[in-house]
Amino acid sequence: MHSKYSIPPWKASPFIRLVLPLFAGVLLQWYFKPDLLNILSLFCTTVAVFFLSSSFTLARRYKLRWLQGLLIQTLILLAGSLLTWNNDIRNNKRWFAHTYADSDCLIVDIAEPLIKKQKTYKADGAVVSVIHLETVSHVTGRLIMYFLDTPALNYGDRILIRKNLQPIKNTGNPAAFDYARYASFQQQFHTVFLGKGDYSILTRSDGNAFDAFVFESRTYILSTLKKYVGKDQRITGIAEALLIGYKHDLDKDLMQAYSNTGVVHIIAISGLHLGLIYVMLNWIMNVLPWIKRQSTIRVLFVLSCLWLFSILTGSSASVLRSALMFTCILIGKTYFTQSSVYNAIAASAFILVCYDPYFLWDVGFQLSYLAVLGIVWLQKPILHIIYVKNSWLNKIWNMVAVTLAAQLAAFPLCIYYFHQFPNLFLITNILAVPLSTLILFAEIGLMCISWADVVASHAGKFISMMIELMNTIIIYFDKIPGSVTTDIYATSLTTWFLYAIVFFTCAWLIYRKTILLKCLLLSISIFAGLHLLADLKHAKQNKVIVYNVSKFQAIDFISGTSFFFVGDSVVRRPGFLQNFHVRPARILLQARREVDPLTLYDPITSAVSFKGKRIFIVERSVAYDTIVQKVHIDLLVISRNPRLKIADLLTALKPSIIVFDASNSLWKIEEWKKECSALLLRFHSVPEQGAFVSDLNQL
Repeated sequence: MHSKYSIPPWKASPFIRLVLPLFAGVLLQWYFKPDLLNILSLFCTTVAVFFLSSSFTLARRYKLRWLQGLLIQTLILLAGSLLTWNNDIRNNKRWFAHTYADSDCLIVDIAEPLIKKQKTYKADGAVVSVIHLETVSHVTGRLIMYFLDTPALNYGDRILIRKNLQPIKNTGNPAAFDYARYASFQQQFHTVFLGKGDYSILTRSDGNAFDAFVFESRTYILSTLKKYVGKDQRITGIAEALLIGYKHDLDKDLMQAYSNTGVVHIIAISGLHLGLIYVMLNWIMNVLPWIKRQSTIRVLFVLSCLWLFSILTGSSASVLRSALMFTCILIGKTYFTQSSVYNAIAASAFILVCYDPYFLWDVGFQLSYLAVLGIVWLQKPILHIIYVKNSWLNKIWNMVAVTLAAQLAAFPLCIYYFHQFPNLFLITNILAVPLSTLILFAEIGLMCISWADVVASHAGKFISMMIELMNTIIIYFDKIPGSVTTDIYATSLTTWFLYAIVFFTCAWLIYRKTILLKCLLLSISIFAGLHLLADLKHAKQNKVIVYNVSKFQAIDFISGTSFFFVGDSVVRRPGFLQNFHVRPARILLQARREVDPLTLYDPITSAVSFKGKRIFIVERSVAYDTIVQKVHIDLLVISRNPRLKIADLLTALKPSIIVFDASNSLWKIEEWKKECSALLLRFHSVPEQGAFVSDLNQL
């Protein structure tokens, strides 16, 4: 409880009043895209009014102090909008896409070391020039490159590309990951697949000296871990992710187990890792007496180590947030009187969003800030619920309090993004966090002694044993029935009201004010009403979805909360393809119960009778006899590259619309599209236009 003499939070933490309008300006620019001229005009007008109000008499300025506050807030909002506009590469006149056309060549620098994928090598490219006939335009911008061969390329090399670029597109599958938006936040809008004859090496270079140092250091760390920790990918993948956030070698099933048990944060570099390293560095500084008294040297050393680690891990939003937070805390404790922790949190968010406005959409950024706010606000009240006398039990209770506080603040957003809740998160965190801490310090020690082969070999075996133990624990808890609640329905609106429930519940329990209880009951009522409306809507739905799963057939027929699936067995089985492409739509539509397809689908004729609609799936070459009375088909799906002509189908069938699914070759779809256009037939190309989703009454 605050006394009547305490300073209000918004005055003790002035950055809160700055960060909110900045966020509003970023959101305004992204969603409404106001013109630059309008933003600048409003900005200049606001500045003029602000200076005009400053010329008033002292008494009048005091009366109109709310106006100056409003003007400052407006200026920050407009500044956020300008920052977002400026960070969008599409607004840069030198962006390569403004001058690039098909058949043009590109000169591109390799902007990072190549990453080995399942069938390709991936690299980011920095476009330097566009070559059109004999004209060379110096440009800027980035693209994603996939090499189909095994290229002898390194960071800094310059290549000439002779292949048409493709725009980055989404699959269009309902509720699936929005990859195009994710790439746009990285300022990447194009991709290209390169075979041996599609590019040539122009020059070899080491690139930027600092970037080269970072990449070489990362490569050295990865090679050291592979050398000493072992060849088992399930172990080395965790070791790499835990130390520097390198996730490309992680086993997908193992990563899912960490997610299901609520400890995925220990293999996603976050504030936990920075906090442990910060504590370790402070301890080292306190042990060395000659440095302990040199405050400036101490601050520079600790901050240099923290920021170098942040850069080595890839500079994710959550890591940068933590590095900024510890920077503010260390400088504040060393040179100034301690300020509000909320102010430090808001200040770091303000700086990060000024640096990159698109951090606002980064899941790691959102979850890390929410977790920190939860810990700062709720950890002490939770800790005071139970008094624990024993020192060891008290440490465990402290860990429980921190975990509960972070989980309370983050779980609504986790449900929104991942649609699941780890029921055993308390137990797994109590076991995994100390283990991961020990492993992290052991890995840092391994890097320090890697020159001593014998000692490093023993350290590597110890790390391997600890990781194997941690993996065993996580897999054990993941296999316990009911360890995770999955397929939880959540929208942005239900998430806001779930946060309202969490906030008002905690606030009422801490402050015991009647108004908070009333707000809590109202939030619960609205939240329940939203779910009731969604249930009623889902109960009446009848949909067909032809998914965009490259090279595979995948079709869902959804009625109410039931569905039946027609398609390839690899998509039917639980795994990456189903989880990434199909499952999000079923969660969104709450289609939980699978119906035997044989009740509606005839595998011999490939005909589906669904809610009075005739749906026909053509997946092999069939000769159709010409008949007088053609069979009306509501939906015709062509799948798996059958050898046929559209005109031959029309001798017996009369389709309302033809859908070409993603199991067909693009060149065949192009031929069928031309035929459909000539015959004035409606068609939908799934690989090009995204998934086909339709209500039955619209067929």
